[in-house]
Amino acid sequence: MYLKNYLRQYKNKKIKLLVDMDGVIADYEFGSARDYDKKRPLMASIRKLEKISEMPNVELYIFSATRKDEGIEQKHWWLDTYAPFFKKENRIIISRESNNMEESASLKANYLKDFKRDDSIIMVIEDDPKNMKEINKLNEDVILLKDTILVD
Repeated sequence: MYLKNYLRQYKNKKIKLLVDMDGVIADYEFGSARDYDKKRPLMASIRKLEKISEMPNVELYIFSATRKDEGIEQKHWWLDTYAPFFKKENRIIISRESNNMEESASLKANYLKDFKRDDSIIMVIEDDPKNMKEINKLNEDVILLKDTILVD
């Protein structure tokens, strides 16, 4: 597994690995944005991340945005059902509705700006190039990884 080997490069450092949800572990093309109960789990990626969650130096997070406030509860339900190894306290789900419908890219970038680093290496797995560009602009210390890193 390519990602696991990549993470081993930092085996002597604490890593906070933030994983986007839509398009990375949940198939966002199936169902509408509001029908999270119908989102197809991307099981190969989920299984890989579950193994990574067992690495002693890796703290795994979900890092997702949702259009409406109700999406937060739906995403928690989906994670409880398909990826319960993501601890509830490590689920960062930001509602655009609660943030004046600000774009997901800027919401994520600004959130990371204030994210507690604790001398950890911060890595983000993301599938949206717009999000990656905005995150990189405000967080040069964050290691950005395209979702394809989960593919062997």
